[in-house]
Amino acid sequence: MILLQLKNRIIEDKDWTFIVFVLVLLLIVFIKSSFEKRFYDFTRIIISDKYLRTYKDSSNLLTPFTILVFIVNVFSFALFIQLLAHVNGICNKTDWVFFVRSFSFLMVFILIKFLLEKIVATIFGIEDVVDEYNLSKVNFRTYMGLVLLPISIVMFYNAAILEVLVVPVAYILLILNALTYGITMVRYQNNIIDKLFYFILYLCTFEIAPYYFIYYLIIKN
Repeated sequence: MILLQLKNRIIEDKDWTFIVFVLVLLLIVFIKSSFEKRFYDFTRIIISDKYLRTYKDSSNLLTPFTILVFIVNVFSFALFIQLLAHVNGICNKTDWVFFVRSFSFLMVFILIKFLLEKIVATIFGIEDVVDEYNLSKVNFRTYMGLVLLPISIVMFYNAAILEVLVVPVAYILLILNALTYGITMVRYQNNIIDKLFYFILYLCTFEIAPYYFIYYLIIKN
């Protein structure tokens, strides 16, 4: 009689990441082919203000183009958060549960924040100013997400590059985010000055407090 001893094999599941990468890249190709002119102008947003001038109306916040690019953007930042967490020993970079949680948290956080901003802006009577401000801010952040995506994919598949680049890239993102606020406020300074007091209250409530709260939770845990 032959006794067989079975041993568990620990297999690192990387298949989901490849599938998701392909799906996101296909989504980008779809966006480019469906909105070719707009996508071209959008990719030049850092060197030309043509896109901001052409699509400055607040109704562009809810267009198919903006929504699809927003989904790509959330994926990009969720992936980067996962890589940052991996380097800090919080999770494994192939942990799909952590990725789903990060993606879901970002999606819910951004949508709830957007809805609350709309409500408060309406109460303060600064809805037009906030809509223009948000549209400009979303455009710049989405552009950052698109640029970040290929960098994150390279870091995901190259451990040496990941260890060296992920933290500097995080600091660069923070700096660029601060610049985004500055550029946006300068761009709409005439509208902001007219309702400066309410706009400062809006900034403290939705642009400072939520991120400080998240930072506090991360440090606390």
